[in-house]
Amino acid sequence: MGRAWRIEYEGALYHLMSRGNNGQDIYLNDTDRNLFLETISEMSKRFKVDIFAYVLMSSHYHLLVRTNRANLKKAMQWFGTAYTRRFNNRNSKSGHLFQGRYKSILVQNDAYVMRLSCYVHRNPLRAGIVRRLIDYKWSSYPIYAYAKKGPDWLSTEVIWSYFQGSNKHKQYREKVQKYAKEEKRLLEDVHHGMILGAKKFVHSIREQFLPDIPHNDLPQQKYLAKDIDIDGVLKKSAKVVQIDLDKCVQAKRLHGIDKQKRDLIVYLLWNKGLMTNEHLGRLFNISPSAISHSVKIFKEKMVNDKEVKNQFEKVNSQFKL
Repeated sequence: MGRAWRIEYEGALYHLMSRGNNGQDIYLNDTDRNLFLETISEMSKRFKVDIFAYVLMSSHYHLLVRTNRANLKKAMQWFGTAYTRRFNNRNSKSGHLFQGRYKSILVQNDAYVMRLSCYVHRNPLRAGIVRRLIDYKWSSYPIYAYAKKGPDWLSTEVIWSYFQGSNKHKQYREKVQKYAKEEKRLLEDVHHGMILGAKKFVHSIREQFLPDIPHNDLPQQKYLAKDIDIDGVLKKSAKVVQIDLDKCVQAKRLHGIDKQKRDLIVYLLWNKGLMTNEHLGRLFNISPSAISHSVKIFKEKMVNDKEVKNQFEKVNSQFKL
């Protein structure tokens, strides 16, 4: 299994989750739960992380946070290590507490944070632990919905900014109660299991953070790279190299400069891992073996012909694939 790709920047918003190793409980009693929250408080202060909402389930947790520095990995590594050590010491245990790496979903903006808070606060209800969310105290829900006193490290201003008037607790309570109908729509905006937001936001993240060549051990980079408007890439690259797109993708046999231009576009898509040889073959109306041959010949030309290499770099520079 590849590593998780962590996108970090100042002011980034995240939905964070982690489960117990082999599904085990990550708290054995209320003392452990308080210890967990104390460790969250320490992480918040130490790494300048704002905590907007939390839910502690028996074998996992949910956090909605903002990193005021680009330091998610450092903050979560410290938290996982610190809580595991404290839990093990208190309960005379040893070994891993959490199952692998924590999951992080990058969140577009405050509006999604507010919607996510409704989703995560409903966890005890979906799990059948309680019939009424007010009966579950290991969550920030009672603070928002019933004005219960919360910890000083909980940042409530982001969620409260979406509610007006003196009865905001009632408004929030009603919002959560009705949210079951909206959960599906929220989940539809999760892209590649790592970004929550509109397609425009996904595009901006790809432009800013996706490297030219996705890392083999970071599968999420490959997923994001493949979330590309292939038609748009074809049209733009054909325009740059000055070839008729219909001729490029429909003609089985091309010769001379036209073949070289088509091979450049084929190599562009192949090199970025956007399409398999089979898919490329269908797109360009030639066999997968012909795609392999085309790629091989073009790579050799780039080594031996500076002009061909410069032309490829010119086209390549037009895209953040």
